[in-house]
Order: sequence, then C-alpha cells, then structure tokens
Amino acid sequence: MSEILFEKIALIGIGLIGSSLARVIRREGLTNHLAISTRSQATLDEARALHLGDSYCLDPRDAVHDADLVIISVPVGSSGAVAEQIAPALKPGAIVSDVGSTKASVIAQMQPHMPDHVHFIPGHPIAGTEKSGPAAGFAELFQGRWCILTPLPGTDQAAVERLGRFWEACGSRLDTMDPNHHDKVLAIVSHLPHIIAYNIVGTADDLETVTQSEVIKYSASGFRDFTRLAASDPVMWRDICLHNKDAILEMLARFSEDLASLQRAIRWGDGDKLFEMFTHTRDVRRSIIEAGQEVDLPDFGRQAATKN
Repeated sequence: MSEILFEKIALIGIGLIGSSLARVIRREGLTNHLAISTRSQATLDEARALHLGDSYCLDPRDAVHDADLVIISVPVGSSGAVAEQIAPALKPGAIVSDVGSTKASVIAQMQPHMPDHVHFIPGHPIAGTEKSGPAAGFAELFQGRWCILTPLPGTDQAAVERLGRFWEACGSRLDTMDPNHHDKVLAIVSHLPHIIAYNIVGTADDLETVTQSEVIKYSASGFRDFTRLAASDPVMWRDICLHNKDAILEMLARFSEDLASLQRAIRWGDGDKLFEMFTHTRDVRRSIIEAGQEVDLPDFGRQAATKN
C-alpha cells in the first residue's frame, strides 16, 4: 500500500482508463474518498455495481466538490465542455488533469475555463487496450508504461511533482514534454498505426474478390493484429483525428512517401532495398522489447494468455 496522496480524488469518466485508475487507486490506497462521475446513468450504475468508488453522481460538479485531484477521462472533444461545467465547483489548490491522447487541443479547450486558484496540468498515460467501459479496466494497466505530463509555463512545480508521484504510485514511468511535441510523437507512435489499421480492415472488407469468410478464416496471417487496433473506441478515435489533425496529416504524408518508396522497390525487384528496410524494422521491434514496452513471447504472447 502506498501513502494517501490526496484526501479526495474525482474521476470524470469511467471507461477503460478511468476504471483502471479507480482500481489502482483503491488497491494502493491513494485516497480516502474516490468520487466517480459519468454522464450515462447506465455506466454509472455499472461502476457502482463494480464497487469502483465511494460516491457516484451524474453531475461532475458534485464529484469535484472538495476534490484535491480531478482527472478527466473523456473523449478529447468533450474536454472543454467538462472543464466549463466543473470550473465553478473546483476547490482552491486542486490539481486538474486529464488523460487525453492529444494535448494542444485539450489545453486550448480547457485552459480558458480553469480558474486561477487551481493547478491545471495536462497528462497522458500511454496505456490502453481495444476494450472500453467500466468493466474493461484493470489495476495493472499502467504498470511499467509511460505517463507524459505537459505542464504549461508558470505551473507550480510542487503541484507537478505531486501529480507525478501519483502516476508513479499507479505504476507508471514519468516524463514531461512540450504539448505540441507530444502531439507529433503520438501521431507517429499511436495515431497513425490506428488509422492505418482502420484503413486496412476497411480495405479488406471492401474487396469484392475476397469473401468476408476468407478474411476471417485466414486472419492469423497478420490481419488479426490490425483488427485489434481497429476495434478501439470509435468515438475516441474520431475525436483524436479531429483534434490532432495537423500532426496526423504530417505523419500521413511522410508515411505516403515511404510507402511510395516501398512500392518502387517491389516493382523494380530491388531485393537489397527490401532486405535493408525489413532488417531495420526488425531492429526497432527488438528495441521496444529491450525497453520493456512489449513481451518477447512467441505469437505475441497469445498462447501464454490462452493457457492462463
């Protein structure tokens, strides 16, 4: 058990990230009171049935009342509306953060509504699965994964350090970054792969010469791994595309150029170029494993997971 870091924590939104936070906060004893708010009565009832918090409310203003830490876990396009709603009820000295995958847009939406007496510190835990909803969360989601904080100029350093200790108590490794740089990094390591996955699955579904049953039947050849990404929350990914469009479009342009180069190598039978490319990309995969961001198990660990 860790020490109590905040007397009261409010979670606004209780999907995969929010419910995982609730579980690890409870497991580590990081607060004396955990308030949960979500706009759907059915989702709130599900969170209550799972015993994720100490209090439950549809109105986020009720949840943030007297809260020392407020974490907003909603689709990035809803961040501004939530910030505007909770602003009058925020306690002086409270830390307000989020978990959104885009930071410049979230800051633009939320900062105008944040009162001067709170510490607004945007954040992004780089952790997730294709699952969503309160039941999808698990306390180990953040273990060994990076959480990036993007504090604004002039932010109280003690508040940043306190929020950092919270994420470390949740199992995360901590980093800080400029918001715009964060958005460019995430565009290539997260947003672009998901967009490509959505596109590949859509292309396969549209093929007239390959039946859907064949796509499903032979998916173990690689297609299956794209479908996992493409099964992610469509609302979340719609908002990410709309709110990080400049960085995503830049990365899509770079990807298109590299894809054209790959097409030329295949067309011209340039085996040396293909071998060089595939060798380099395999080295990238090995580097990810060495960095502890993936497991080195056959079949991506599926067999071990099945046995468990």
